[in-house]
Amino acid sequence: MNAPASRDAQGSPRDAYGTLIEPTTLKIQRLLPGPIERVWSYITDGELRRKWLAAGTMEMKAGTSFELVWRNDELSDPPGRRPDGFDEEHRMASRITELDPPRRISFTWNNSGDVTIELEEKGKDVLLTLIHRRLPNRNTMMMVGAGWHMHLDVLVARARGEEPPPFWDGWLKLKQDYDRRLPPA
Repeated sequence: MNAPASRDAQGSPRDAYGTLIEPTTLKIQRLLPGPIERVWSYITDGELRRKWLAAGTMEMKAGTSFELVWRNDELSDPPGRRPDGFDEEHRMASRITELDPPRRISFTWNNSGDVTIELEEKGKDVLLTLIHRRLPNRNTMMMVGAGWHMHLDVLVARARGEEPPPFWDGWLKLKQDYDRRLPPA
């Protein structure tokens, strides 16, 4: 699943595919315009997060529960064609397991592992590293890989003040790409 990543002027990954760094752990990175506090807000503020991932209020305290509310049709205009089997809205209960503002947040991901997002200043930019651990099977890896990849591409577009590409069209293409890139079951 490793592929050469396109690089920006500083040599950091841009629009790169996620890689399996362990058999059940996906890592994906994006370079975003800073400052770090701005990027942190896109991750933790429900109103900003809903523009690239999912809505939901977070109390910034380790151990607290929160709900993520996906409305992927609202992430781009046009959204593209939503695949069969996906509802207009999806909800997931989560819990913050680690918090170090504005550099690191970890949280549970329903019954498919846990997620850590780390931010590192790179000059005027911020390198976002997302690690999704304990993915239970290949199908989940494929869905999660395509999902994180597309959601992070939307985040990059939003942070740059650009309109993101149609969400669902991108997700469907990426799902096929991840299916080809992942090792066989």
